[in-house]
Amino acid sequence: MNGTIKHPKLTLVGAGPGDPELITLKGIRTLATADVVLYDALISEELLRFAPAGAKKVFVGKRAGNHAYSQRQINDLIVDFAFHYGHVVRLKGGDPFVFGRGYEEIYHAESYNIETAVIPGISSSIAVPELEKIPLTSRGVSESFWVITGTNTKGELSADIARAARSDATVIILMGTKKLDEIIEVYKNAGKKDWPVAVIQNGSLPDRKTAIGIIETIREVVAEKQVGNPAVIVIGEVVAEHPEFHKIREFYDYINNL
Repeated sequence: MNGTIKHPKLTLVGAGPGDPELITLKGIRTLATADVVLYDALISEELLRFAPAGAKKVFVGKRAGNHAYSQRQINDLIVDFAFHYGHVVRLKGGDPFVFGRGYEEIYHAESYNIETAVIPGISSSIAVPELEKIPLTSRGVSESFWVITGTNTKGELSADIARAARSDATVIILMGTKKLDEIIEVYKNAGKKDWPVAVIQNGSLPDRKTAIGIIETIREVVAEKQVGNPAVIVIGEVVAEHPEFHKIREFYDYINNL
């Protein structure tokens, strides 16, 4: 620090859904003031060039059970770096407060009287369906939407999915690809085997893969399209607005009229 005492601070910055151009201007300006950047797995490393050349850059990502650091270790790193270096920018995929554990990091830092701030980011729950031109709400079709994690803290399917399946709302499920079979059964049990569904991998990136179908057939479409993680699952009548679903509807109308 060249003998300069720096004020400890933590800023959570939402990096958006993957495309580096979808971070906010305020997020870019905040990166330019960083002394340390702690960044996640799902952010574009292109964003690191907006941080000062001399800033310390540390990967703390967590993906599919492969964690560079535990959440407790990340919390402790934030505090240590803030006191030793000054301004810590925690660069998180999507939005820091949408299944990003951002509040835990803020709370921990503030318990050490470290100044904190939050720069919101574009959540993949909203951006990914929109990039596929799937509206989350549409007049006369869907009046609301749910954003649900695929698993709870015990690794089990979120109970909120069954609750949402009983409504007519659009349902967006994050981190749920490995639970797809269970999600399908929940919707079948709710009498919605014909509901439109989309599974979208890397939704804001050039290697995007999209599977469009209905609850009863989506498993096969996902396999055919080789859609994997990370993916966003969108369930609801709004998915029928997707151009590819028009072909599916025409096919079923033809079969039903035979």
